[in-house]
Amino acid sequence: MLNNKLTKSLGITYPIIQGGMMWISNAELAANVSEAGGLGIITALSFDSPEKLADEIDKARLITNKPLGVNLTFLPTLKPVDYDSYIDVIIKKNIKIVETAGRNPEKYIDRLKSNGASIIHKCTSVKHAVKAEKIGCDFVSIDGFECAGHPGEDDVTSLILIPKTTDSINIPVIASGGFADGRGLAAALSLGASGVNMGTRFMLTRESPVHNNLKKYLLSLNETDTILVERSLRNTLRTINNKHAQKIIEMEARNASLQEMAPLLSGKNGKKAIETGDYEDALIACGQCIGLINDIPSVKDLIKNIVEESTEVIKQLNIVND
Repeated sequence: MLNNKLTKSLGITYPIIQGGMMWISNAELAANVSEAGGLGIITALSFDSPEKLADEIDKARLITNKPLGVNLTFLPTLKPVDYDSYIDVIIKKNIKIVETAGRNPEKYIDRLKSNGASIIHKCTSVKHAVKAEKIGCDFVSIDGFECAGHPGEDDVTSLILIPKTTDSINIPVIASGGFADGRGLAAALSLGASGVNMGTRFMLTRESPVHNNLKKYLLSLNETDTILVERSLRNTLRTINNKHAQKIIEMEARNASLQEMAPLLSGKNGKKAIETGDYEDALIACGQCIGLINDIPSVKDLIKNIVEESTEVIKQLNIVND
């Protein structure tokens, strides 16, 4: 079961994908995931120019020659992003797997696919998964309500969203949101998914660029220690429940405007937290699966453990009792 259409299509050994996380999914993390048999993904917009993304891909290639992906997230912004120039780099550097997220990527799909790239589109609802298949995406990564970052506005958990999505489309589905171990991988496969996408779990690895103080803090959290903010903006974000998040909750309760809240919502605060380990003054995306994480292993050991555990779970489920 661990060798399926997803692994064969992407040229990877195990159906385990490291999601594109802003400021975190860099060359060292992504390359080590790929080298260990999964699919590592570098987040393009972590780099403020296409040239810096090109340099990061080159760094990754010094670690592995296995398949790598690049994440492109299409979001509204006050400063327009030159996506075409980032795509130029993806093509020039021979990246054959692109994870898209946010707004509809239809405008860019033909160009990417004409250069041999496979498209994984991240969705938070069945209707968006159906649309992704219709516009030519090769895979859908479906985010359940448990996920870190933006879970959408429908509040549907992975247990429902994964099988509903696999019932609704014909392309392979990647389960995202709530996955951190081999039990989760086995569960995702049993629900019809072809693999899992993990962000929070890979954030707590040795190769992750997250500051050690922040890693240790995250390790102390339980599944009840995340909170939803930006609901009033219909841009819901799951983050750790810290002082910063509580300030935003208070502002939303009194109907503060986006203009008032904007300084607290800046991604630069999160970047600083990742670099300095100061976990109280920023929104730090974190999934509910944090309650399942008890260590900070190397990427290689993490993937090995997940594969071994999922294989054992599947074997046990295949035992027929007399």
